[in-house]
Amino acid sequence: MTEITGPEALARVSELVEDIDITMLTTVDEDGHLLSRPMSTRQMDDAGDIWFFTAEDTEKVDEARRNHDVGLAYCDSKGMRYVSVAGTAEVVHDRAKMEELYSPSLDIWFADGLETPGIALLRVTPRVTEFWEPAKGKIAMAAGALKALVTHDTPDDTMDHGRITC
Repeated sequence: MTEITGPEALARVSELVEDIDITMLTTVDEDGHLLSRPMSTRQMDDAGDIWFFTAEDTEKVDEARRNHDVGLAYCDSKGMRYVSVAGTAEVVHDRAKMEELYSPSLDIWFADGLETPGIALLRVTPRVTEFWEPAKGKIAMAAGALKALVTHDTPDDTMDHGRITC
């Protein structure tokens, strides 16, 4: 596995997060259970924060306010690309940021657009981020795995891996 670090890893994570789009946001409920739900990523900004729109009167917002620790799991199974983020969440009411990130595709959840009562942003600030993706494309990775099965050898270096700790 090829290890990628530093600015190269951060740039790659940003591309993956914005390309994969849907993530599973994991929060902790009041009984200590982990709960996940799908969220659409609006942006990973230059500081590394990941932004989502949400309705303020939701369980995920209540949970994020009680326990700021959250997880994000991005999965592109067809492309064999994965990102895991452990971070902290904060509900944000920043009209300028909302205007920057809002698009008409969100109208399905927010009928009155930015005028929808209770609309808010959820900002996740990553603390530890990891990603995995094929080093030479998924076809080369599949061929390497097949070769390893036939020869009973360890597969060649098929995945890139990166870890960022903030």
